[in-house]
Amino acid sequence: MSATPKRSTRRAPAGENAAPSDAPPARRPRRGSGRVTLADVARVAGMSMHTVSRVLNTPDNVPERTVRIIRDAIAQTGYVPDLIAGSLASGRSRLVAVVVPTLGSPVFLEALQALSHHLSGRGYQMMLAESGYDADKEAGALQAILGRRPDGIVLMRTVLTEAARVQLRAARIPVVEAWDWIADPVDMLIGFSHEAAGACVARFLAETGRRRPAIVAGDDPRAGRRLRSFIAAGRECGLIAAQAPEPPIALLRAPATMGGGRRGLADLLARDPAVDAVVCSTDMIAMGVLLEAAARGRSVPRDLAVVGFGDQAYAMSTTPPLTTVRIDGSAIGARAAQCIVDRLEGRLVDAPIVDVGFTLMRRESA
Repeated sequence: MSATPKRSTRRAPAGENAAPSDAPPARRPRRGSGRVTLADVARVAGMSMHTVSRVLNTPDNVPERTVRIIRDAIAQTGYVPDLIAGSLASGRSRLVAVVVPTLGSPVFLEALQALSHHLSGRGYQMMLAESGYDADKEAGALQAILGRRPDGIVLMRTVLTEAARVQLRAARIPVVEAWDWIADPVDMLIGFSHEAAGACVARFLAETGRRRPAIVAGDDPRAGRRLRSFIAAGRECGLIAAQAPEPPIALLRAPATMGGGRRGLADLLARDPAVDAVVCSTDMIAMGVLLEAAARGRSVPRDLAVVGFGDQAYAMSTTPPLTTVRIDGSAIGARAAQCIVDRLEGRLVDAPIVDVGFTLMRRESA
């Protein structure tokens, strides 16, 4: 009968494969457990976690010396508050999503700057997203945004589909549609009529004696609405003869570039050399038209009137200065931020639907 072998009590030295043990394996530390915590800040500052929390959330109610000590400890440790945990506890993310059709156009920049400034001043951060110009991309963008639970949404357009409208209303958060006009907004609306802007440009060019207009435009829907209104009003006021065909149109992929404007004018003049006015859907396109006109020896405005849209910062510095339609983006951004914050903080929004209008900036190019 063979003897039962004795179990060795020798510990395996470092680097050796130890024999299996009956004891449960040691638990691995949770991923990310090395992050600096509120407790670390409290220990470095020599304060309680409750005091550190008060400094982070309501510093005005804490003695200045205590605030200074804790902020020094935060700087020393590199502590960053866990906003996700805070939002789960409070039900608030402090994020406002802002959706633009394209990030490639500067036309929304003024409104975005005003939005960011006014939101950050009230303790909210702006999350920027791009929706594109088609309904499918808009639906995908909105679904992704709503899944991140923002406190509010500002859209630099009106919502395209009924499904998206239902989603936004079901989220039960403040929503502002901006930079457009619609009879039945999802919630709040701050914008202007693109149709009225197009008609205004037509009447202006008729007053200046132009009779052979042409159009260079991006293929986004709002530009299309402005230009259809321009043509309809142009027939009414005599800019376009009643029996004449529609003005020649050079259509560009949005967001259109300055180079697109140059190519657009070249295309128009090839089709109708007698064109005496060019209406552009953006100032960037108009700047390209001005460059191409100069290269071809066409005097602006003697031979060719040029009108843009947006009144970008460079519009006054073109040669000659550009006639364009100004939209007060700062007013749109500031008002949208105020509406969102008022609703979130339980205040009544006195004017949830606002028409900011537009201004025709009459300069030397027309």
